[in-house]
Amino acid sequence: MDKHTFWKLIATARSEAGPDQVASYASQLLARRPEAEIAEAQQVLWDLLAESYRSPLWATAYVINGGCSDDGFDYFRGWLLTQGEEAFARALADPDSLADHPAVREAAAEGLELWDEEALSIAWTAYEARTGRQLPSDSFTISYPPLDPSWNFDFDDTAETSTRLPRLSTLFA
Repeated sequence: MDKHTFWKLIATARSEAGPDQVASYASQLLARRPEAEIAEAQQVLWDLLAESYRSPLWATAYVINGGCSDDGFDYFRGWLLTQGEEAFARALADPDSLADHPAVREAAAEGLELWDEEALSIAWTAYEARTGRQLPSDSFTISYPPLDPSWNFDFDDTAETSTRLPRLSTLFA
């Protein structure tokens, strides 16, 4: 499994399931694939999580969700994965662009948090469904890059956050 195939899996799940069911449906689709491919999907997922482990995106999650712990950041990135390749890439290139995303706009209007813990276990769930066993622990590795020190500020500092994420700060003011 490569990134392209993984994103096709997410796109199919998005087109066939409701927005809150993307991770679950992606697991069901993945469970139909060969065992080795399911295990490979876990590495792809962790590679995408490592790619999205960025301070600007963490600040974005903090603004959108009204705070963001380490686990909360993982779950936010899980939600972002379920939004599809285009939304994921756009958010990495310009986190403030999430102000245009319909779910983000709804979250601002309704006071909702955006996270999806289940997305982090798409391959785990699929592997167990397919084999009846847990995914082997040696089937993936993760290495997070260092966070950007220029974004090392208190995300509660609304003046600084507003300067760096102006559209999201306005939306969630």
